[in-house]
Amino acid sequence: MHSGSLPSAWITRFAPLVPRNGTALDVACGTGRHARHMQSLGLQVTGLDRDAAAIDGLRGDTQGEWIVADIENAPWPLPHQQFDAVVVTNYLWRPLWPHILDSVAAGGLLLYETFAADNEAFGKPSRADFLLQPGELLQVCAGWHIVAFEQGLLTAPDRVVQRIAARKPGADGDDETPSSLVYPA
Repeated sequence: MHSGSLPSAWITRFAPLVPRNGTALDVACGTGRHARHMQSLGLQVTGLDRDAAAIDGLRGDTQGEWIVADIENAPWPLPHQQFDAVVVTNYLWRPLWPHILDSVAAGGLLLYETFAADNEAFGKPSRADFLLQPGELLQVCAGWHIVAFEQGLLTAPDRVVQRIAARKPGADGDDETPSSLVYPA
């Protein structure tokens, strides 16, 4: 991995559910550990981050659309644009929920993993504003097909997380996974 940081096991487990040659958005992408993984699966990736140096690094060595944007204090930079997958890890800004959910195309996949309540016992983040409440991702994805959901303590390093893989209902209201996709073992 380029940045020395491996992608999340949650993301690598469920990323193969995105159709090959599909599109993916990596929100708060940082140095691109998940964007690079999605590209290795044949996806066209767009990454957003407020860190211009991180985005410049991606522009310098990785194909894709790389956008410097302060998504907490400025308008959402991709209005009306949708992707086959949206990936968010180690990031929580609740006012963005509508934009994140709207960015997932009908039948598309949301892969979200971040810190949850009780993480304060292990370090940062420790403020409630930055910690998901029990079952919060399930509430946010109400009406979607939940492929997988977990919450609890992880080790190495110790942290409390919540994570979800959820498929947005299709345009016809069908929330079934397309038959061309195979769930990983």
